Amino acid sequence: MKWKQYAVITGMAAVTAAAIMASCLSGAAEKNAGTVVKEAPAEEQPVLVDTLAIPHDKFGESVRYGRELMLRTAYYIGPNGINGQYLGNKMNCTNCHQDAGTKPYAFNLVASHENYPQYRAREGKVLTLAERVNNCVMRPHNGKPLPLDSKEMIAFLSYLKWINSFAPKGSHFKGEKNLDVHFPDTAANPVNGKALYSTYCSRCHGTEGQGQLTADNGTYTYPPLWGANAYQPGSSMHRVIKQAQWLKANMPYDKATHDKPFLTDAEALDIAAFVNDDKQHTRPGVKSFDYPVAAEKPVDYDHPPFVDSFSVEQHKFGPYKPVVDSWKAKGMKAVY
Repeated sequence: MKWKQYAVITGMAAVTAAAIMASCLSGAAEKNAGTVVKEAPAEEQPVLVDTLAIPHDKFGESVRYGRELMLRTAYYIGPNGINGQYLGNKMNCTNCHQDAGTKPYAFNLVASHENYPQYRAREGKVLTLAERVNNCVMRPHNGKPLPLDSKEMIAFLSYLKWINSFAPKGSHFKGEKNLDVHFPDTAANPVNGKALYSTYCSRCHGTEGQGQLTADNGTYTYPPLWGANAYQPGSSMHRVIKQAQWLKANMPYDKATHDKPFLTDAEALDIAAFVNDDKQHTRPGVKSFDYPVAAEKPVDYDHPPFVDSFSVEQHKFGPYKPVVDSWKAKGMKAVY
């Protein structure tokens, strides 16, 4: 028999077999009429952004510059920036929003364009995305706001709009938020955090948290974690729970992945407690700690007034379970 004829016959046999199977399944379905078979929900997947798909037009130029600003913020708009001096330090957006805001579980920004304008408890008002960009410029970067019509602001917004095109519309996706951490029954321990920092973090960020500058001193290979050149108090990274969630998925950078964290939840909390211990480490000064509505403050925000009777120390380091339980008992939403 020739191969072509064999292929045709084999194909016909396969179709016949499929028809018989379908008939059997149909009969089984009729026999079990009324039985509802539920499909398993599709597993959320991380959003992958393909930078090769950036369009080659004027909008694409703005998108590319926006991505460059995410990766090399200090070079363009840092203290010695070639396109303006807006930052008060030499850190880059990608230090926290890793892979230019596209890495899962690393302050991911892929959905930000869809999510704004939104109400922000920190300011107590609805913010536009441009205002939110400037919040990062002013707080973690200790800088001054970009003009809303500047080439740089338009580039940031163009980039955020473009990466948002890869996100599923109207639904959440894997890695959109940082990983959760489970709270131990004890407070986060800065003393233990110091030992862990020495073992896992100091090789990159320095024994004094000073970070590692590049050879030209223009920016950081590894950013500072405290001191005059680090992020301000009130920044998201200055909250112990918030930083621990980020650490769990991302640090140490050469050991941890989001699906195989290296640090335990307690260790991540301890390191964050040490890094953010204001009794040990100084930071740039701020004029306002915001959160005008006390009931909207995150659990780990340590600046009074509070709507509960827990101390500044407990809000800062925990234990957090009693605080969360107290808020829930009052019908209030505990944010962290």
